[in-house]
Amino acid sequence: MDIGVISVRYGRALLKGATAQQVENEIYEEVQTLLASYMQVPELRFTIDNPMLQRNKKQEILEVACGGNVSELMKNFIALVLNEGREGILLFIANSYISLYRKQKNIIQGKLTTAVPVTPQIEEKMKAMVQANAKGTVEFNAKVDPDIIGGFILEYDTYRMDASVKTKLNNVLTQLKK
Repeated sequence: MDIGVISVRYGRALLKGATAQQVENEIYEEVQTLLASYMQVPELRFTIDNPMLQRNKKQEILEVACGGNVSELMKNFIALVLNEGREGILLFIANSYISLYRKQKNIIQGKLTTAVPVTPQIEEKMKAMVQANAKGTVEFNAKVDPDIIGGFILEYDTYRMDASVKTKLNNVLTQLKK
């Protein structure tokens, strides 16, 4: 069976259970923490995929990776995933849950990239602008990338506004080469 189909089924089941117990926001935070753990500690994937490691040890490790003091639903879900031997696709399941949760809650991700750090007021204005255009809740991340030289890049949903100096310079160079 396809990994994508399986992960979406597990993600949907977790969201359905979380919604029924009214803990979907808590599970969302735990799943995001799990994803962050996988990104920050690459060895986590190899450890969890290790067939020599006992299931109860994997359970403990995954609970810590979810933030430590996890909800009962998350403990049970991790146990189910481990019992079914699906720990190898846990990362995909987590991504599926996040996507389904965001769709259910009408959450859009926005990202602002600038050459230098911006003030919280400017970041809040950009977030408000995105929220007004997106007609939903916006999870907004600001990132500093000195390589863009100046200006900013704003991204949300399928929209991208590139007002960076780097892009403008590249456009001028392209025009000069013609």
